[in-house]
Amino acid sequence: MAFFRDLAALLWFSGFRRLFAVRLLSQGSDGIFQVALVSTVLFSPERAPTAGAIAVAFATILLPFTVLGPFVGVFLDRWPRRRILMASNAIRAILLLVIALLVVRDDVGGLFYLLVLAAFSVNRFLLAGLSASLPHVVSRDLLVTANGVSPTCGTLAYLSGVAFGGAVHAVSHSDGIVLVVGAVSYFLSALLAWRLPNLGPDLEGIDNAVREALGNVVRGLGDAARHLPPLGRLALGVVGAGQLPYGVMIVGTMLLFRNHFERSDVGAGLAGFGIVVGASGAGYAVAALVTSSMTKRFGMHGYVTVMSVLASLMMVFPAALFTPWAIVVSAFGLGIATQGVKICVDTTLQRVVGDVYRGRVFVLYDVLFNAVFVAATVLAAIVIPTDGPSYVVLAMASLWYLLIAYTVSRRWPILP
Repeated sequence: MAFFRDLAALLWFSGFRRLFAVRLLSQGSDGIFQVALVSTVLFSPERAPTAGAIAVAFATILLPFTVLGPFVGVFLDRWPRRRILMASNAIRAILLLVIALLVVRDDVGGLFYLLVLAAFSVNRFLLAGLSASLPHVVSRDLLVTANGVSPTCGTLAYLSGVAFGGAVHAVSHSDGIVLVVGAVSYFLSALLAWRLPNLGPDLEGIDNAVREALGNVVRGLGDAARHLPPLGRLALGVVGAGQLPYGVMIVGTMLLFRNHFERSDVGAGLAGFGIVVGASGAGYAVAALVTSSMTKRFGMHGYVTVMSVLASLMMVFPAALFTPWAIVVSAFGLGIATQGVKICVDTTLQRVVGDVYRGRVFVLYDVLFNAVFVAATVLAAIVIPTDGPSYVVLAMASLWYLLIAYTVSRRWPILP
């Protein structure tokens, strides 16, 4: 109930209502776009994807966040943010129409991936712009509340977009139509952004030397890395190491549902993979509910160790049965373990990193998180067979998680 009270308080601000509408429609459009992308690249009846194709797809999605993320703020502090939000949605709408044309022509090659990469690169500016604009549309005392409510509702809008895109695909059986629907949704979001009030930045006294500002970003990240305390370095190492088997398992799961479980029914394979994603999301939710009380009872040290052991066990049983429901159960357990560790790492970094470096450390964290995941998909392309099942890969993933658990048990200090 508190969440809805907070949302009602925020909706009194007309500027927030307009910015909130842009966020919901933009992130809903993202969900529609990603349904079409997954269907085209991974679950198309015309092409059986390889682990290499999946690695390319993930690199296309995540590399803009990894490479552009630290530098986006430089431009958001120099260009009118309202114009950025409007242009970002309009540009993505045009890109989706061109991508739809390529899909209809079955031209899923280099140009297709280049345009998808451009669309996700633009998305990085939009998401950062939404966050940077909040102080202009709500009062200072409600800013923390807005930062909690807006991203949560944005995620719900994204999931609604995924569901809507899936429904459009089920009715039309056409990735091109799904992309056109996504493009229309982006155009509507651009029109909503046109009605936004001034969102800054205040350019008075701002030095427009962009090259110098970009150089400062690089130096700032290096500075943050050098000033990380030992526990901070260990925490980043743990979460980065955990991304490696997690990324490999996601690629393996996609191949299982596309090329092993449902070879003759691509639609059923896409639906099965959707259930796995939902199970993993449910695991994330469980971790969010229990981690606080569990860390109070067992300490951060003990809880991270247990979660790493749980992830290791999930790789042995039930995942090794290689049945659809065994994968769903494993995804649920792995979701609990992965998110439980991430919550502990986030909390640890907030506690041990000085405030003057904290923002830069979390940027570094974001870059590491995405870069390791992309590396994991490349590794998966090398070690996972085309149809997915591999007892050797599961055994290596299980041993890797055990190594993380051992490292944490020996090196993570027991703190009150």
